[in-house]
Amino acid sequence: MSGRVVEVFADVVCPFTHVGLRRFVQARAEAGATEVALRVRAWPLELVNGEPLDADFVAEEIADLRAQVAGDLFTGFDPAAFPSSTIGLLGLVEVAYEQGLTTGESVSLALRDALFERGRPVGDPAVLAVIAADHGVVPPDAETAAALVEASWAAGQERGVIGSPHFFLSDDSWFCPGLDIERQGHHLHIEADEGPFREFLTQAFA
Repeated sequence: MSGRVVEVFADVVCPFTHVGLRRFVQARAEAGATEVALRVRAWPLELVNGEPLDADFVAEEIADLRAQVAGDLFTGFDPAAFPSSTIGLLGLVEVAYEQGLTTGESVSLALRDALFERGRPVGDPAVLAVIAADHGVVPPDAETAAALVEASWAAGQERGVIGSPHFFLSDDSWFCPGLDIERQGHHLHIEADEGPFREFLTQAFA
């Protein structure tokens, strides 16, 4: 795959990223914009926040997403399969991108599909190894994964990333395009915000 590249800083376990990437891939297919690639870079929320995301907390966010804007997604999510860390997962994606944009994008999407749609314990090294092998990639060791993820995190900080997902195209950027999110007590009020998303897609596929 060659041509325009849309970059996005995100974490594998971020449910809002899963929605954004799925919607982007669907829109790209409908537009026939096969020359546009996704470069999904590591934005490790456990390092950003100082602690890993809690499975039950993410499950609550997913319940709100499904009830309000994404009833077609997260069909197989299982909190029990939620990884305790995403450094190894994010490191695998970085290594996959070293083999090319197509491989990197495929691994990035496959990890999210495995977690959110199939309920697979992607943090299990054996499961991660199978996903990697399916795409011809060898998972990095822990030290290499950590170094790659920290480098991506530093690059994101330099570029002004404010959260997951944050998309970049040339000099423009969009944080979580397509979703208007407001926390109300213990729940989220989420609405589809089509304006920014259409603007983003127009520029991405122009």
